[in-house]
Amino acid sequence: MSGAGAGPCIIRNDRTILLECGHPGFEEARTVLSGCAELVKSPPAYHTYRITPLSLWNAAAGGQTAAEVIEGLRRLSRWGIPSEVEGEMELLMSRYGSLHLHADETDSQLVRLTADRTSLLDELDDSQELKELGLCRAGELHSHCPKMNRGLLKQELTRLGYPVLDYAGYRDGQKLKLAWRESLGNNIREGSSSGFELRDYQQEAVRKFQGTGGHGGSGVVVLPCGAGKTVVGLAVLEQLQCETLILTSSTTSVEQWRGELLLRTSLSEDEVGEYTGEHREVRPVTVATYQMLTHRRSKGGAFVHMNLFHERNWGLIIYDEVHLLPAPVFRATADIQATRRLGLTATLVREDGREGDVFSLIGPRCYDLPWKVLERQGWIAAVDCVEVIVPMNQKLRQQYLYAGAKEQFRLAAGNQAKAQAAAQIVEAHPAAAILVIGQYLDQLEQLAALLAAPLITGKTPQKERNALYAAFNEGKLPVLIVSKVANFAVNLPDASVAIEVSGAFGSRQEEAQRLGRILRPKPGDNRAYFYTLVTGNSREQDFALRRRMFLTEQGYEYGVRMLDPAEGAVF
Repeated sequence: MSGAGAGPCIIRNDRTILLECGHPGFEEARTVLSGCAELVKSPPAYHTYRITPLSLWNAAAGGQTAAEVIEGLRRLSRWGIPSEVEGEMELLMSRYGSLHLHADETDSQLVRLTADRTSLLDELDDSQELKELGLCRAGELHSHCPKMNRGLLKQELTRLGYPVLDYAGYRDGQKLKLAWRESLGNNIREGSSSGFELRDYQQEAVRKFQGTGGHGGSGVVVLPCGAGKTVVGLAVLEQLQCETLILTSSTTSVEQWRGELLLRTSLSEDEVGEYTGEHREVRPVTVATYQMLTHRRSKGGAFVHMNLFHERNWGLIIYDEVHLLPAPVFRATADIQATRRLGLTATLVREDGREGDVFSLIGPRCYDLPWKVLERQGWIAAVDCVEVIVPMNQKLRQQYLYAGAKEQFRLAAGNQAKAQAAAQIVEAHPAAAILVIGQYLDQLEQLAALLAAPLITGKTPQKERNALYAAFNEGKLPVLIVSKVANFAVNLPDASVAIEVSGAFGSRQEEAQRLGRILRPKPGDNRAYFYTLVTGNSREQDFALRRRMFLTEQGYEYGVRMLDPAEGAVF
């Protein structure tokens, strides 16, 4: 072991790290670990992190060297770093940058893969998967591959443990002239009555995406909800001055993107198109949903709208909420690696484990700013997170005991006593704009009746949704009940209380997005409240621990309150 001290971390041989929550160095350690490891467990006494190849490669993509990462961990470690772990970290980080991809100078239909040592290409020569992609040795330190397989080659090499630095270049796409609107000039802060300016971190995100030495052009910007990721996308578009395809998660989000484009830039209505179930407009800037791209007329049929990737000479594709990218879009993205690609997200967590595909096909994390840093600067609201433990009555307990595992979760999540708890919370925040968010329609319908509040679900027509969102934003609706359709990309800036009554099992992604609904800055003390209602002594509590892991990593702590079964009181 090297570097033994009195730090808050215990680094183990399996590349897991225990972080002592009560240690004075906890906050510093959490910041360091978030840059090179992944949080996997978050019980009260010790949090468990794991060092993974992807976490180290993202650290390397952010400019950290192996020596810097190891020195940071050594400073935090109580008993040093096991020598084998240190060796593995050095090896994994050395692989980032060991392979470069360039355009072939003699054949425009090929790309050239260059290695920093002969033995690496010798090892890759044995891969049958790479041979099937057409990778062929062409010299001591380089191989050739058909340009059409550029994305698949990067994807397979990442899977094999060798991420590629892609310098094969990008096409410029069709030029498109646009500028920031003069009335919204760069000398005014965003959110003021007369316009906005790019915030310092937004400017830095754009700079990181563009890269240095002309090698930028693909990557993911990670910022919390309400921090202005859309503005970052507009700023990249303004810098590149090219026709752009924007992909996002819902029709509501399409309309919000279109509104921002017309408000913030000189683009005319004829230059901005919507590609949704209601509109099929392909224009110089087109905003579409992932659902449209993956639509097919029959099971197993062709994706009838996937050709949108080739409808125009796009110079940029923006993947909003990139953590939601469906599998078929990964394949399409593998075919368009010569187009610049910007991913925007609040969290790189994917519940399907395909973070590596985002890394290889969209790009590495090029900019990331901790949520609590933005909170301290006042750009997002401070949030009090509270878990309310709701008991089961005797009848529900009997049903629960004799149910299967999946049904147990469903029974606990739908506990009717949660309605009482939600009503108590609404009563405790009489002047607030309150969102009630849940998974199950029967539960949400019950709450809508109890709270005399409107309900938005997937079946609610888009026009009606927009009217309800507008009424909520204008203060005409104090309480709005929403299903999972409001998990992503819904602009409700005045929402200051969120009550989560149920969710999708242990989805860390969903928990982060739901808290994100109330992160936009608030007048006064700039504070919001996030309540999650969980049935006590049930499987729902186990899933709740997993759901909050990403937020725990970002520095959010959950207080715990009990719903008194006798008095029915939370407060």
